[in-house]
Amino acid sequence: MKICMMTNIYLPHVGGVARSVHTFSEAFRKRGHQVLVVAPTFENDDRVPKRIEKRVVRLPAIQRFNGSDFSVRLPMTWLMNPVLNAFTPDIVHSHHPYLLGDSALRYAADKDAPVVFTHHTLHEEYTHYVPFDSPALKNFVIELCTQYANLCDAVIAPSESIAKLIKERGVTAPIEVIPTGIDVEGFASGRRGKFRKAHKLPESAFVVGHLGRLAREKNLDFLARAVVLFMRQSKDARFLVVGSGPWAENIRDLFTQENLADRLIMPGKKTGKELFDAYAAMDVFAFSSFSETQGMVLAEAMAAGLPVVALDASGVREVVRDGRNGFLLDAEADEAAFAKKLRAIQEDRGLGPRLSAAAKRTARAFSEDATAEKTLKLYQKVLRWTRAERIQNGHEALGTLLKRIELEWALIAGKAGAAFEAVAGNPARKAHD
Repeated sequence: MKICMMTNIYLPHVGGVARSVHTFSEAFRKRGHQVLVVAPTFENDDRVPKRIEKRVVRLPAIQRFNGSDFSVRLPMTWLMNPVLNAFTPDIVHSHHPYLLGDSALRYAADKDAPVVFTHHTLHEEYTHYVPFDSPALKNFVIELCTQYANLCDAVIAPSESIAKLIKERGVTAPIEVIPTGIDVEGFASGRRGKFRKAHKLPESAFVVGHLGRLAREKNLDFLARAVVLFMRQSKDARFLVVGSGPWAENIRDLFTQENLADRLIMPGKKTGKELFDAYAAMDVFAFSSFSETQGMVLAEAMAAGLPVVALDASGVREVVRDGRNGFLLDAEADEAAFAKKLRAIQEDRGLGPRLSAAAKRTARAFSEDATAEKTLKLYQKVLRWTRAERIQNGHEALGTLLKRIELEWALIAGKAGAAFEAVAGNPARKAHD
């Protein structure tokens, strides 16, 4: 099968979407499928291994859009790319509802291929990167995502929570729940001693860990304050924060103010074996984000045998089982309640190992082999649907042209409708926000 992945975010960016696209692409290639990834140019993308980069089409982009660590591709540049024009995909897989998401629909129509869309992100949680952020803008983004999903042949939701949410918001396209797979064996193979030695972490230290993109929408102020409360009562504790992003300085500033800077370790983003080692160096994984659609880093942490302390949210509740493989606190819990759970894991010698064993069992359900197979089966199902539709409708050259005209109108009308919702307001829609 020939698969075209279109994403606004890819390596070397470290984040859930980039890792998801890469994980699935590699899993499909191992099974003999041809995969072409289309992504914007990105700072330091020359550091991506050549064996990976040679199968990526990079489109011109604006770097560090509005102070974020994202790049935004320039419109319509795919039309002039000879590699894309020569590629004849069986499936186009879109990973965003805008920018390259628009391109995915137009490109698929041009190639007469069906489109599968993964609803990776609660995009309304990211509107602070755009000028004039407001509740109306959030409603506009929700409506845009919903109408985009309904232009696709199938939608992948990374968790049951997101599948339920997008159905409530009006997605009528077929929805399949498929989380991003992880390398379970790899994350279980980390070298605890090597990482601790390299970063001067005493073997006796109790290490609270966190990994991810360090940005405002991840609720990191809450997390940092909760860990500070815990560390005030645990003199041998350390906080290991792996990742990078605009909120890194906020975390450093807080720990400096609290005279705990010497117990904060921020080694930057890690990949490959260094990433496995970083997880292995931790004793518990702490997580407080409300903006996730799936708990990929939580599954990774559990594969490394880490119990998780987290706040109840979409994508999190599917992974963390309260009292079994970690602790899932109410979304309204305060920092003191969070710190108390960290303390319980440190002080109860029998609790940590029991939660760790359960965490490892949980992680097996998220293996990349299992999720890749589910996605390939969905592709085959969509191809059967669309082939049957073409036979029924006599979908030849004229039909393709009409489909492209219809698509262009749907994109324009959809965005206009979403904009109208944002301006006029929709009480029914707001009830879900």
